[in-house]
Amino acid sequence: MSAASLRRAARESVSGLPRAFWWLWASTLVNRLGAFVATFMTLYLTLDRGYSASFAGLVVALHGLGGVVSSLVAGVMTDRLGRRPTMLAANVSTALSVALLGFMEHPAAIAAVAGLVGMASNASRPAVQAMMSDIVPPEDRVRAFALNYWAINLGFGISSVVAGVVAEYSYLAGFLGEAALTLVCAVLVFAKLPESRPVQEEAEKGTEPETGLGTVLRDGRFMAVVGLSFLISLIFTQGSVGLPVAMGQAGFSPGDYGLVVAANGLLIVMLQIPVTRFIEHRDPRMLLVASALLAGYGFAMTAFAGSLWAYALTVCVWTLAEIVNSPTQMALVVRLSPVHGRGRYQGMYTMSWAVAALVAPLMAGFVIDRYGAGWLWGATGVLGTVAAVGYWVLMGGLRDGGTEPVASAPGGVPAASGQAPEAVAAPAGGGA
Repeated sequence: MSAASLRRAARESVSGLPRAFWWLWASTLVNRLGAFVATFMTLYLTLDRGYSASFAGLVVALHGLGGVVSSLVAGVMTDRLGRRPTMLAANVSTALSVALLGFMEHPAAIAAVAGLVGMASNASRPAVQAMMSDIVPPEDRVRAFALNYWAINLGFGISSVVAGVVAEYSYLAGFLGEAALTLVCAVLVFAKLPESRPVQEEAEKGTEPETGLGTVLRDGRFMAVVGLSFLISLIFTQGSVGLPVAMGQAGFSPGDYGLVVAANGLLIVMLQIPVTRFIEHRDPRMLLVASALLAGYGFAMTAFAGSLWAYALTVCVWTLAEIVNSPTQMALVVRLSPVHGRGRYQGMYTMSWAVAALVAPLMAGFVIDRYGAGWLWGATGVLGTVAAVGYWVLMGGLRDGGTEPVASAPGGVPAASGQAPEAVAAPAGGGA
């Protein structure tokens, strides 16, 4: 491919998206550039503070539990208070709690504040995803979600390297650095992002049922997507919990694992945009089925890996699945969400990943200790197959919804206000 073709492809990949999206994208990148706590919490507690691995595991679990709780709470806030206030509250709370965590000395205080950090840092996700759904036209959403996912991985990759260097000198500097970058993210949200929550007219309030958490729970098709997302999350999370343990038992060093898993971030940064261009207008049913099989059997191949190159090959396979699955599944979530309930729906979807982050380490530890790593990789193949069948059945009756109309939102930001015919809200439910 010529240089001119590459430039044209790059322009087409980023063109046509609203200005507000790029400020939201920039805030995501800045936020992930400061991802210190999630990366180095275990090392900080065991190496710097001298606590046991069990205590470190408890703290990490509490951090994850905070994310589970905040997913639903933040989803409700996103719909009731708005996307922008929720993001501002989440970013400021994250900055304050992360800075506070760096000064905690007592084990109970460390555990409690880690839970607060987990709640605050996860609270912005439903709001970010709902705002992106509001401001990006339906035909561009897969591309927009892919670009945002690319920013997440680019920021995380850079932050991992920088934070590793910082941690050699001062863990406290890492905590304070994350707090500072999170405040920068809050400033970007405050200065550049107007509210995008769609305005519900008085006439609509009388005819459209209110979307509560009960509504979400009774939406069978959407909850099936949440369940499938949980299965996919269990598979992908094994890249950070099951894979290092299995490689360690096979005689490989932490450096070997780091080298192998680095292929994941590198491939996402290199391939996310071109692959998205290829899949953007293809059948989402087939994409989700294929990605589930690639994820499951990509990890299952690990059972036969005996060298670094073989492990790296398996990482390449399931990374391709991740590149395809993430934007496609997020676009499906938006498609199934009623406009005035996007926050709650996104919160429930986000919770599937947070719960998987709690369950996956327990699953990996139990299966490896009791049966061996081979059984864990076999289980991922089974989970991938189940997820693929689930996507095939779930989307069999899902019609193409066409193009959503666009309505006004506060602040003059265009907001998609319609939804596909199949995404009609479930019967009214009470609750939050």
